[in-house]
Amino acid sequence: MLIETAAYASRWRPVAPSAKALFALCGIGAAWIAHSPSMLAALACMLVLTALLFARVPLRTYAVLAIAPVGFLLLSCVAMLAGPGADGHWGWHGAPLDLVARTALRSLTVLAALLGLVLTTPLPDLINLLRRVRTPELLLDLMVLCYRMLFVLRQAWDDGVQAQRARLGYGGWRHAWRSMGLLAGQMAVQVWQRASALQMAADARGYQGALRFLPAVFPQARAQNLRAALAGALLLAPAIGDRLS
Repeated sequence: MLIETAAYASRWRPVAPSAKALFALCGIGAAWIAHSPSMLAALACMLVLTALLFARVPLRTYAVLAIAPVGFLLLSCVAMLAGPGADGHWGWHGAPLDLVARTALRSLTVLAALLGLVLTTPLPDLINLLRRVRTPELLLDLMVLCYRMLFVLRQAWDDGVQAQRARLGYGGWRHAWRSMGLLAGQMAVQVWQRASALQMAADARGYQGALRFLPAVFPQARAQNLRAALAGALLLAPAIGDRLS
């Protein structure tokens, strides 16, 4: 939900999703083409600054959403450098630092490109864009249902926590862990019931295998796509030059 909040508040909210997706794809392509760690680091910085300065994504929001994948990436880099050998003893691997640096920076660049897309584009716009490129309807429906169930799950959890707090269920660590365990056990039943209610509501409205939304209108989509292509070329050109050098 933090991602959706940032997407709706983004300065690029009125920009056509196709333009933002094109720029993100160019960033991902540049990450795979570039070879040197310095170029990959420059590309990652450019993509991060684009999201923060031009799209006006709050720095705190960006950092909170990036900390988990960055932490996973750091653990992966440590695993590439050290780990148990064939004899079971831990030690340093033979992976060169240059290879580890390229892998980490390439992953950071791809992450920055994807974060720039999802933090500026609400899910309904992404769904409409994916429908335009012939994504299977079953996959789109699953995405929409999972998206809706996140809000249902959050509402059920908040209601349960509020009820438990009213009964002093979090008065100390022991009571807090017990209350959380009881609430987690009840969540599965509540979510199942609410999912069944959603299915009944969809059937009552003539659901025929495709969930439709009123598409947003972007009158300047063509000009925005052109600007996104030019900006993407500015990412691809130095990456290609770095590969050929």
